[in-house]
Amino acid sequence: MKKTALISVYYKDGLLQFAKELIDRNFEIVSTGGTSKFLSENNIPVTTVESITNFPEVLNGRVKTLHPGVFSGILAQKDNPEHISQLANHNLKSFDLIVVTLYPFAETIAEPGVQLEDAIEKIDIGGVSLIRAAAKNYSSVSVLVKQSQYDDYLNEFDKTNGSISNQFSLDLAADAFTLISKYDDDIKDYFRDLTKNDSGLRYGENPHQKASFEKTNFDDIFEVFHGKELSYNNLLDVDAAHSLINEFINNEPTTAIVKHGNPCGVATAKTLRESYLRAFESDTASPFGGIIIFNKTLDIETAIEADKIFSEIILAPAYGDGVLDLLMKKKNRRLIIFNFYESFKESREITGGILHQDRDNIVFNKDEIKCVTSKQPEVKQMQDMEFAYKIVKHTKSNAVVFVKDQQTVGVGGGQPSRIDSTKIAVSKAKQFGLNLNGSVVASDAYFPFADGLIATAEAGAAAVIQPGGSVRDDEVIKEADARGLCMVFTGYRHFRH
Repeated sequence: MKKTALISVYYKDGLLQFAKELIDRNFEIVSTGGTSKFLSENNIPVTTVESITNFPEVLNGRVKTLHPGVFSGILAQKDNPEHISQLANHNLKSFDLIVVTLYPFAETIAEPGVQLEDAIEKIDIGGVSLIRAAAKNYSSVSVLVKQSQYDDYLNEFDKTNGSISNQFSLDLAADAFTLISKYDDDIKDYFRDLTKNDSGLRYGENPHQKASFEKTNFDDIFEVFHGKELSYNNLLDVDAAHSLINEFINNEPTTAIVKHGNPCGVATAKTLRESYLRAFESDTASPFGGIIIFNKTLDIETAIEADKIFSEIILAPAYGDGVLDLLMKKKNRRLIIFNFYESFKESREITGGILHQDRDNIVFNKDEIKCVTSKQPEVKQMQDMEFAYKIVKHTKSNAVVFVKDQQTVGVGGGQPSRIDSTKIAVSKAKQFGLNLNGSVVASDAYFPFADGLIATAEAGAAAVIQPGGSVRDDEVIKEADARGLCMVFTGYRHFRH
């Protein structure tokens, strides 16, 4: 049975041989403009798009394929009798393969001195539409968007005797949507640079790095009403602080102090002032130039204490009487009102792609933890375990957090070894005169060896909360029992890279 391929490519590399291979496999080739001319000049039989649409290319080639005569044949579902009947009734061609490479927008704007009108003419419309339609209807149509896929398609065609597998076509569709997403991002970024609106930041993590900020619902969550504009690093810290304080939305007054994305002091107390003083006590050096966030309305008593140090940003859900008059005296300090808000998805661009994942929104549930030692947790220890596990969740891995009376008394994170993180946490406690005896320690992942647990015990910890799951769990549990520790497993880890 004869199949039909629609080919409209900017890049002609490898196209001639691929077209010959398709002809050998009984394909009819339909093509547009320059592609049609290229194939014809090389003696490849080709049907022009105009001959099936009965409409010429117009607007200097801006409109070629945007026509029901083309898109009906791409979007028709081959297992839908009504679709097939409509194609026949209107004498419309059905397509089996769409081959498109897009205008080189990113390459064009990278050229020195490129003019806006040149960039605009390299924004592909018809090609993106063809790709999107074919990818949507992947169960009936295959779509190729780069030369490297030509041989793969021919191999699949031969292997299946022309019956392209659904999984193969689905993989092609995923590649297609990935490509047009990146293509659209390049265009969006170019236009944002042109508008020079408030999405531009002074620089990125370092002064030599350009940066911009694309808001989604930021203004629904945060109101920045005083101080200098937020920098790239400020925004990262604001996100880290906000994510952490979300853990304490319904708790007693809680203060968190964040520096370079990590909590350096967190405490819960009967009053907000006490929670701040205890959070600051956890590490009296790091908070300078850091971010302070509160889970309750910031009152004047607490504000007076917080005003004694230089902090980049203060965030609170509201500000009490007299607070703003005090805090706004420091012109460069940013003041932010925030709403509690839980994000569910996050993305990160890496070399060669974009990572997507669900946010780590798992809620601590004391009814699901498992005590694995002979010694059972006391009520107070259980409260500290819950507190500690919330903090360790927001500390860079490998993370170890010591807590006592719902106050961080030692925080170690961002190290390649859990032992190193433990040493840092213990060293911090000693540096600031904090007593770790009787403390609870939380680890974001399991202890791979007993040495990590031994280090926490020797520092004074009386209880441990960790995910469990190591092949040496029995060894670690045995050591905990030998040292009279209470240890519980949560069953889930909190890696944060």
